[in-house]
Amino acid sequence: MEHPVTIISFLPYSIQSKYEHVIMLFATMIVIFCIGLLVRKMTAEVPGKAQSLFEGLVGYLYNLGESIMGKEGLVYMPLIFGIGFYVAIANLIGLIPGFLPPTMNMNTTAAPAVCVFFFYQYVGIRKHGARYIKHFLGPMPVLAPLMILIELVGHFARPLSLTMRLFGNITGEKIVITILFMLVPFLVPLPMYFLGAFLGLLQAFVFMLLTMVYISGALEEAH
Repeated sequence: MEHPVTIISFLPYSIQSKYEHVIMLFATMIVIFCIGLLVRKMTAEVPGKAQSLFEGLVGYLYNLGESIMGKEGLVYMPLIFGIGFYVAIANLIGLIPGFLPPTMNMNTTAAPAVCVFFFYQYVGIRKHGARYIKHFLGPMPVLAPLMILIELVGHFARPLSLTMRLFGNITGEKIVITILFMLVPFLVPLPMYFLGAFLGLLQAFVFMLLTMVYISGALEEAH
């Protein structure tokens, strides 16, 4: 399939192929920074529609986080929300003509996945100390050699799963929208844009939800 026209199409193809996702990621960061400046000003005692929407979203996520991780896990919600917000904007920016989602590159999707992996391990070690190793040994000492192998494979599969799920869904969505736009401009693709926005937000929500689940597992006592 022909490479779609983007805001950096004037650059040599060798540069586009190597640095396109980096440039798109910087564009994502600029958008996040601008939204952050707008949200920072939402301090009215009587909130408007935008402030009410944002406060409602944050409140819902905090309630969800408390139900999954308990009150002890709420201290980690700013990081979880930040990662989810980053993933959401990185997905949605691809719906703007001339832009591609940086999450179409596995380097970009692997970065937050690896961060989540190391962070929840840190949370577990911080909470339990050396006793955190019990999470990998299973309930029976005799099965510990087998269980530690199974648990290690399962834990290392988590960042791979987060990476591949996000990459595969966003790449497939962008390919379908591009093909439909070339076949029937402005008609068929319109519903796909709404579907793409929904899937982009859904992937960000799933990323946050799984992060909460992993942190919850790290916080709980091993049996």
